Amino acid sequence: MEKEKDLLQMVNIEKNFPGVKALKGVNLNVGYGEVHALVGENGAGKSTLMKCLIGLYPVSSGDIYFAGKKIEHYSTAQALTMGISMIHQELSPVLYRPIMENLWLGREPLNRFGLVDHQEMYNKSLRVLQEIELDEDPRTLMVNLTVAKMQMVEIAKAISYDAKLIIMDEPSSALTEHEEQQLFKIIRKLKKQGTSIIYISHRLAEIFEIADKVTVFRDGKNVGTEAIDQLTMDQIITMMIGRTMDEMYPKIPCTIGETILEVKNLSHKKYFHNISFEVRKGEIFGIAGLVGAGRTEVIETIFGMRPKISGEIWINGKLAEINSPMDGIANKMGFLTEDRRATGIFAVLGVDSNIAIPNYDQFLSKIGLVDDRAVTKGCNEFVEKIQIKTPSLKQAIQNLSGGNQQKVLMARWLMTGPDILFLDEPTRGIDVGAKAEIYKLITMLASEGKCIVMVSSELPEILGMSDRIMVMHEGKMTGLLENSSDLTQDTIMRYATGTQDDF
Repeated sequence: MEKEKDLLQMVNIEKNFPGVKALKGVNLNVGYGEVHALVGENGAGKSTLMKCLIGLYPVSSGDIYFAGKKIEHYSTAQALTMGISMIHQELSPVLYRPIMENLWLGREPLNRFGLVDHQEMYNKSLRVLQEIELDEDPRTLMVNLTVAKMQMVEIAKAISYDAKLIIMDEPSSALTEHEEQQLFKIIRKLKKQGTSIIYISHRLAEIFEIADKVTVFRDGKNVGTEAIDQLTMDQIITMMIGRTMDEMYPKIPCTIGETILEVKNLSHKKYFHNISFEVRKGEIFGIAGLVGAGRTEVIETIFGMRPKISGEIWINGKLAEINSPMDGIANKMGFLTEDRRATGIFAVLGVDSNIAIPNYDQFLSKIGLVDDRAVTKGCNEFVEKIQIKTPSLKQAIQNLSGGNQQKVLMARWLMTGPDILFLDEPTRGIDVGAKAEIYKLITMLASEGKCIVMVSSELPEILGMSDRIMVMHEGKMTGLLENSSDLTQDTIMRYATGTQDDF
């Protein structure tokens, strides 16, 4: 065994949970200064292996070697001491504390009296934020940051540990194209310094941009490790799902009908100004732009989550007064939020409760009580219709894969019978196979005459699914583009960065 060649060697790793064999003889080697990508569908075993590596789970069998030494029976704190750091997919910042306290939580610099040295903490935080080119005051509360900037703070925290190996679990899932390139710049810098990166992602295009090697997982096994230049995207997808995927974006032509939603000169006090567009029956209307452009805020305002200062919203030719989400629902709108963990799912509740929460008024008996049988019947119809994989309706939603959690949230809104469905980053943090299923579902809804408004930071997704695309830059609409074979990612980026403006 050549311990001097690789920083990390995981040999024949197995992990068993009651009734489940999560990892089955997995091997993984990561070299010094190497970017090693891990890909696979949700539930394939990637995150479980990484939790074993950082000491969160003890392995059932197998050996782990790090920097030439065999390690065993260690905690996450000891893993950090050894030089292993992990950026988790699901962020859990201390929201009402500043960036600098989040960066140094549990290891705050102390002065000679044993008290926290806030000035030193500020200075150290400023240096690490400058290293990743994040232009934020270290005293800024985390709650005031976007999800993308929270992710960058997590990256800064990992760097601050001077880690030899950084595990990045879906680090770009909340980032736009521009921010993603900034992340890649940081990764290349770390690699040049000799730091190794294990990079977990469902965005296969970025794997080809930054990875040296890729390991593919399926059903708890390592089904292959190759140098990235020896593989094509189709080969990786086939290895991941065990079958070919002829078309990633299964968009089918739908009959575009009359205008359902019309927005006229809509403005918010802070986030956007004079936004106007219309969306028709059966249309998928994409909204593109960089984080901070105001995309999410526009659809939140239309749905009633934010107050407008001016402008009008017309639905089916009638002026609508929407001042709350309840007004939005009453006007036959549904809203799939960007961060399903924070603002979507009720993690410990069952699938049935998560679907039925905004719909209980449909299931009241004559005496005003919820009819549980009717709830079960109604939920089962949607579980079957959109093929949600769950052992039962009572299964806690937190135990489902990301793709199935997203389907449950889609079922929630479909049960309300919406004519207009807002989808904010509908495939964020889910695997390539589940993405294709969500795309099929979106296309099916459009074919049924639903009016779909989709915000996405993934330009291939916007181009692959949308009939028309509105592009925003710094709160302003810069382009309204008909999707065609001539439309490219470069064109959209020109509008998104403000270098091209049609309005």
